[in-house]
Amino acid sequence: MPAKQVVLVSGTSTGFGRLIAETLARRGHIVFATMRDPAVRNAANASELRTLAGKESLEINVLEMDVTDEASVERAVHDCMNQAGRIDVAINNAGYAVSGLAEATTVEQARKLMDTNFFGCVRVNRAVLPFMRKQRSGLLLHVSSGAGRVVVPGFGFYCASKFAVEALAESYHYELAGQGIDSCVIEPGAYQTAVFGNMVTAADRARTDTYGDATKIPDKVNAILGASAANAQDVADAVLAVVETPAGQRQLRYRISPTDLGLEAINKVCSEVQSRFVEGFGIASETIFTQQRAATAD
Repeated sequence: MPAKQVVLVSGTSTGFGRLIAETLARRGHIVFATMRDPAVRNAANASELRTLAGKESLEINVLEMDVTDEASVERAVHDCMNQAGRIDVAINNAGYAVSGLAEATTVEQARKLMDTNFFGCVRVNRAVLPFMRKQRSGLLLHVSSGAGRVVVPGFGFYCASKFAVEALAESYHYELAGQGIDSCVIEPGAYQTAVFGNMVTAADRARTDTYGDATKIPDKVNAILGASAANAQDVADAVLAVVETPAGQRQLRYRISPTDLGLEAINKVCSEVQSRFVEGFGIASETIFTQQRAATAD
């Protein structure tokens, strides 16, 4: 049995986050399951988690954390530290999607999406990293998407947010290796979760009156994604495996999907190119690239 770890998870009210929290806790890890407004908006979800924890004697602690609010993130991280004395893993899972043609997505919708999906990761990572650096150990785990590597028409801004997360996570991967801290990415495929019920529709549809058949793209893509029968527990199990992989032996990226659309090949090529690129700047070292080379060889 791997050592018990203290894990902070964002966005645990439903979906992947909820499954991740339950799966890690059942494995014996100490989980701080965070969500927005557990007293009112997510009261039922918070109550279900607490009831489950009591019934199964799981170490699940529900905390309030809104990843769009820096003060809220700081409070949650300090609450976690005060209760557990350390944070071994931070899982950036909170996020949502905007469906619609890119031009129909307003600037305000795009800003809110990035504030949650991308800047939410920035806030959480900045809050936990001082403690991880002091420990000289830790894991930043980012729940991205296959849409963080390939573009899905009709989901342009969602893809942009996940591409941004991928870039940030990879930058951390190089920069933090010497601190004893891993940064990894999980890339789920199409799984049926609450994300489909929480999807936002692009608001400025008047701009699409000349697009013709292209206006049908978002609905077609939604229909295919929504019909996915894949078991979302696969993603939670993959997260558990990454958490329990020894430090320094983790890959940068993990693709989890019931279908093979070629993303593994994209990741392999990008890893090789990135390695040569950084080496060309003369800033590569064995410490930084040990993990990436290992992942390329797999």
